[in-house]
Amino acid sequence: MAPDPDPNARASAPLAQRSRRAGAPELAGIPWLPRLGPAERERVVADLRVVDVAAGERICRIGRPVTYWFGLVDGLLKMSNDGTGAAGMPITFAGLSPGGWFGEGTVLKREPYRYNVQALRKSVVAGIPADTFDWLLDRSIGFNRFVMMQLNERLGQFIAAREIDRLTNPDERVARSLAALFHPQLYPGVGELLRITQQELAYLVGLSRQRVNEALRALQSAGVIRIEYGGLRVPELERLRTYRHAG
Repeated sequence: MAPDPDPNARASAPLAQRSRRAGAPELAGIPWLPRLGPAERERVVADLRVVDVAAGERICRIGRPVTYWFGLVDGLLKMSNDGTGAAGMPITFAGLSPGGWFGEGTVLKREPYRYNVQALRKSVVAGIPADTFDWLLDRSIGFNRFVMMQLNERLGQFIAAREIDRLTNPDERVARSLAALFHPQLYPGVGELLRITQQELAYLVGLSRQRVNEALRALQSAGVIRIEYGGLRVPELERLRTYRHAG
């Protein structure tokens, strides 16, 4: 399997210095923004920043203090420990698809990051300052409900990730990992078509690109996905979630 994208291959300036204000299309893709009142929305629009991130660049790094709550506007990210844990084994906790916001638990606790978040391809990332996040929690019932739902769904995602790690059949591993990337609450920007390459999926699943290719063809033969130019389409998410290898 090919190595991860080089984390040193990044633009010279830090993310914060390269960030810009969000445009109307980027604001339209933020799922929790419609839940805010006029005053809350006005502050968020003023405080929210957007940045273009290169493949291999890290948005969050283990041990760094939390300063922003982040969301993915476009692209693909990987949340992992990169082998820095006690066991020394690299673990991918989750793939992050468009429309997803992440790290709310770390922002709530104001603790250093216990994971890295790295771009698998050129991506667009949004963020609001941690102080704005806290201000919204103090004011907005709609925002509180969104964060509570995020925490609940994220817990379910990590429980599912533990189950995926125990699967021995590669086709089932790929199916469950794909289903997680199509999660309608965590990643509302995906819809039915996920733009992902076989190599990117291999990085997330922990298999070779060749084995991922075999698994995708098996899933397509079973009718649970459709391989299209530049991505994968899932007609029925529940069938993908419950896929079992027939062999």
